[in-house]
Amino acid sequence: MEYRRLGKSGLQVSVLSFGSWLTFGNQITDAMAEKLMYLAYDKGVNFFDNAEIYANGKSEKVMGKIFAKSKWRRDTYIVSSKVFFGSGGKLPNQTGLSRKHIFEACHAALKRLKVDYLDLFFCHRPDKNTPIEETVWAMNHLIQQGKILYWGTSEWSAQEIMEAHMCAQRLNLIGPTMEQPQYNMFHREKVEVEYDQVYKTVGLGTTIWSPLASGVLTDKYLGKFPKGTRLSLEGLEWLKERSLSPERLEKTQALNQLALSLNTSLPRLATAWCIKNPNVSTVILGASKKNHLEETLKAYNDLSLLTEDVNENIEAILNNKPAKPQF
Repeated sequence: MEYRRLGKSGLQVSVLSFGSWLTFGNQITDAMAEKLMYLAYDKGVNFFDNAEIYANGKSEKVMGKIFAKSKWRRDTYIVSSKVFFGSGGKLPNQTGLSRKHIFEACHAALKRLKVDYLDLFFCHRPDKNTPIEETVWAMNHLIQQGKILYWGTSEWSAQEIMEAHMCAQRLNLIGPTMEQPQYNMFHREKVEVEYDQVYKTVGLGTTIWSPLASGVLTDKYLGKFPKGTRLSLEGLEWLKERSLSPERLEKTQALNQLALSLNTSLPRLATAWCIKNPNVSTVILGASKKNHLEETLKAYNDLSLLTEDVNENIEAILNNKPAKPQF
């Protein structure tokens, strides 16, 4: 396993990490969740990602029980939570990035995850109803209290991230260390172009999610639509409609053939492609079965397959390379 610094911080994260979105407390049993976490940890994964909204808090409870049972030394793993959407409540102050909700969400996550502090705490979305100064101050208070070590953002624009940094600089506070954006072969603009200057100016780290584009970058959707996948879950019809377009499936078929010609699998190739980007600190893997996680955990070994010729073939299939602005 390779470990990379999270942005300009001194924290080292495994280049492959493990997340619980849609699976823990929802799609899989607690016993399977435990097997998956043990597998990831044994393979060198040191970062486990979670959020208050995942299964309305139940995901963090499942993960917390596993941490408590495992007896892993606290200095051997990194755990995150995210604040914004709440854990199911819709009343005023139960969502957003106000000081009140940030503090209460942090305390609730600590209790559910059964830890004394969070290594990473993300603002899950920007909050137009809360002044950025209030959010930056709240995160700094939690750092001062030892309840979080680093704070970051998720799906914020480059402008919003820089506003937080300028506010932090003006007030002599700590700005966001990392961003958690979606990044995969089909979703590239933000990571490859929009954040380009942010990497250089503030040393932004990235903990990217959905490297397999919600499972589309596998062979599971190339035939008859399978049962028991995330795109078959009730309430995710919007994700299915967005993800399974004829154009994407055609490209997936070509990418799958390329992977097979290289004696690997499409999930491994797609994950390795994400790792290849030097601005990616860690790739968050998700899985509902052990064999799926075992497969993607091998992706790091496929980096050598991504030669210049193979990358050119991938770009020819995708035909979606973002154009960088000319200065």
